[in-house]
Amino acid sequence: MTVGTTSSARVLERRYRRLLVAYPPDYRSGHGEELIATLMETAEPLRSAPSPTESAALVAGGLRTRMIQAARGPAWDDGIHLGVTALAVACFASLVPYAGSIPLWVALSGVTTWAVIRGRVRLALPLVVLVATKVCAIAVGYPWLDETLLPIFPDSVWGGPALFAGGGPIAPVAAYAVIFLGLATLAVRAGPSPKRSWRWWPAVPLLAGANTETWSVAEPTGTPGRIALEITLLLLAVWAAHVNGDPRWAIAAGVYLAAEFAELAEGLAYATRQDLAHWGLLVFLTAAAVAVTHRARRHILL
Repeated sequence: MTVGTTSSARVLERRYRRLLVAYPPDYRSGHGEELIATLMETAEPLRSAPSPTESAALVAGGLRTRMIQAARGPAWDDGIHLGVTALAVACFASLVPYAGSIPLWVALSGVTTWAVIRGRVRLALPLVVLVATKVCAIAVGYPWLDETLLPIFPDSVWGGPALFAGGGPIAPVAAYAVIFLGLATLAVRAGPSPKRSWRWWPAVPLLAGANTETWSVAEPTGTPGRIALEITLLLLAVWAAHVNGDPRWAIAAGVYLAAEFAELAEGLAYATRQDLAHWGLLVFLTAAAVAVTHRARRHILL
């Protein structure tokens, strides 16, 4: 039954359009009006909001379309770059609370993250080395290039412990090493480097506020936001692998997990059951992404 041009119909159409934001812009421009017309044509009279089932189906369809469109270009290159981007954002976020004490190095870390996100591989490589060397120097108490020494306390807006109060240099330097190796791999491979969208930047304040205990497992305080984001992204990786059997998300998860193992190794003696459960879940979800990819690819081939 057709819905008339009533106020409830206008509200319903407006809410449908909000849900269609889940679809990529090019899909909305090509099929959005047709989809809206179909939805309005089949809607019940006087309804002013989509049903929960209909809303979930539209969001899931939009995400599925995005995942299918994202599976373009060489899977290995894109997967490595995706994992490196996640690590670069996490490393930058871990320094943001200390910007008042080490502004130059936080700014350089931000520029490095921008270069990684935008696929400027050859620009990012020397910046990664520079920032990683300084981070290591601070952690071991060596005044390299300036007189910065521990303790370094966070800005008042963030609160929390001092930099490296509960950990040493192994975990952060290992993360930068994984970033460097991933970027170096992309630099020697043929073809343009992948790029990521601006949507990675909102993760920086989320991680900076939730993980002021930088790369430390000694204290659980402040980690839920980081853990929730990690698990959400890995669940999306498993689902994306199921959608089209593409390995790039499993590759990205493996790159991120490599740095996580360094954190586990450094803090194993102080790890709590929650820490071990956290790492176990990361390993399980990464393995699930690999397994789902393999199963989906076999299904496609058959």
